[in-house]
Amino acid sequence: MYEFKEEFLTGIEQIDREHRRLFEIADELYELKCEEFIPDKYDNIRHILEELRDYTLTHFEHEEAYMASIGYKRMFTQKSQHDALRETINGWNLDAIDENQDEAIEEMLHIVTDWLVSHILNEDKLIGK
Repeated sequence: MYEFKEEFLTGIEQIDREHRRLFEIADELYELKCEEFIPDKYDNIRHILEELRDYTLTHFEHEEAYMASIGYKRMFTQKSQHDALRETINGWNLDAIDENQDEAIEEMLHIVTDWLVSHILNEDKLIGK
């Protein structure tokens, strides 16, 4: 369901490659949500969440370094938005996730989807212009 489309391309190879991977992680979460034969998804959720945290941090470091290297004028706005997502991801409570796994997956998907689509289309595409 979650796939990287041409409309998300920024024209910056590394950033586009990393965005593709973020879409893949979101798709892994979606596939887990649809999996009916795993009654306890906690370990899977935790694994995907850790990968999302790690990869997001790496991606933001790369993106911010690139913006700094080209003197990007909207870097402060970007960094503020990155910091807000970092806080959100780091604030997910693993105990609460365990208690209500399907709801947690839905919330995570909603946040990640909104972020990926709106941030890439409204912010990241401007970096490549």
